[in-house]
Amino acid sequence: MTNIVVLIKQVPDTWSERKLSDDDFTLDREAADAVLDEINERAVEEALQIKEANGGEVTVLTAGPERATEAIRKALSMGADKAIHIKDDLLAGSDAVQTAYVLARALGTVEGVELVIAGNEATDGRVGAIPAMIAEYLELPHLTHLRKLTLEGETLSGERETDEGIYHITAELPAIVSVNEKINEPRFPSFKGIMAAKKKEVTVVTLAEIDVEPTDVGLANAGSTVTSSTPKPPKTAGERVADEGDGGVKVAEYLVSQKII
Repeated sequence: MTNIVVLIKQVPDTWSERKLSDDDFTLDREAADAVLDEINERAVEEALQIKEANGGEVTVLTAGPERATEAIRKALSMGADKAIHIKDDLLAGSDAVQTAYVLARALGTVEGVELVIAGNEATDGRVGAIPAMIAEYLELPHLTHLRKLTLEGETLSGERETDEGIYHITAELPAIVSVNEKINEPRFPSFKGIMAAKKKEVTVVTLAEIDVEPTDVGLANAGSTVTSSTPKPPKTAGERVADEGDGGVKVAEYLVSQKII
């Protein structure tokens, strides 16, 4: 029996136009459609496969505003058993370190958790360090950026692919892992799963309930801030090369002028 917590996050749809707020340069979450991050779907899928092989329970954990319940329901409809939603206005503008601290505090309230699974990085912030930060707060081993994960008894084995090669790494439970897009193909929620998700337990907690002080979070207390932003320049028309026998030369000259070759 393995009790697993999966960290999930609601993010702006990558196919939507994403932008920062004009006043404080935080992500404008109302400017785009909100979805469960795709890498989190793979994390949920991995947890479900481990549960199906070993038994246990899968809990999803997120921090976010009211609309984050949509992401929670997606994970529950895939087959997760229950959810914890950290919902508190004081969280707005928190940076990665603050977020990791809050999630670590919440994980400390989950009884019997043996394995925490997360995506390697969210598609909005792209920090890619929160699982490791949580592991440091909780003093747990962490296996990050895995393309393969195996659990045998109390031992985790994983593969991490890098430019230098493939690393084979192991750890003993309890532990934290993060997975990349190669780990699996997430299942689609069935109609039965969607209906069952409506009845599953979602525990909503505030920062005070997990012993997080207001001065520990929020934009005013963040260790990193964005001071300005520049919109991405609009696309310009490409350059067409007429091939009159010297097309290859012209293309090569263009590539050289752009310092591509």
